[in-house]
Amino acid sequence: MKTLLAAFALMLAAVLPAAAQENTLVMETPHGEVVIELREDLAPQHAERLRTLTSQGFYDGVPFHRVISGFMAQTGDPTGTGTGGSDLPDLSAEFTNTPFRRGSIGMARTQDPNSANSQFFIVYDRAEWLDNQYTYVGDVVSGMEAIDALAKGVGQSGMVPNPDRIVSMRVGQ
Repeated sequence: MKTLLAAFALMLAAVLPAAAQENTLVMETPHGEVVIELREDLAPQHAERLRTLTSQGFYDGVPFHRVISGFMAQTGDPTGTGTGGSDLPDLSAEFTNTPFRRGSIGMARTQDPNSANSQFFIVYDRAEWLDNQYTYVGDVVSGMEAIDALAKGVGQSGMVPNPDRIVSMRVGQ
């Protein structure tokens, strides 16, 4: 019995780090590295989408096209207009009551709650109006200072005339 338990413990120890790495994204920005933990427990479809697009290199070179001081930084649109996305189909909403706070990551969408595709945003501060209205997909676990340093947008739209870009993004450490 002890041998069986020891074998199970070893197997579990080998699997857990792999699962943790699968739910970790590392984003290189001009201002430093940002480490993201995907919340597959809250939004499995959206976490899988971010993993898939990251693995494909989709986010490499994509601008932070919309950055609003005190609110959020948005990226994931290769056109930089706020209307682009991937060739994959839009996702159904996975809303939760998890509070959006500094470092929270949500999926951007149109007025249609089931229109999230590739764009996501990182929140600078508590944003209670997003709770249960946008899919909460992850958290910045380190490197928020790099997000703080991004070029800010102008006007109410927050569109950035000369945006910083994601240098590269990868799954795992």
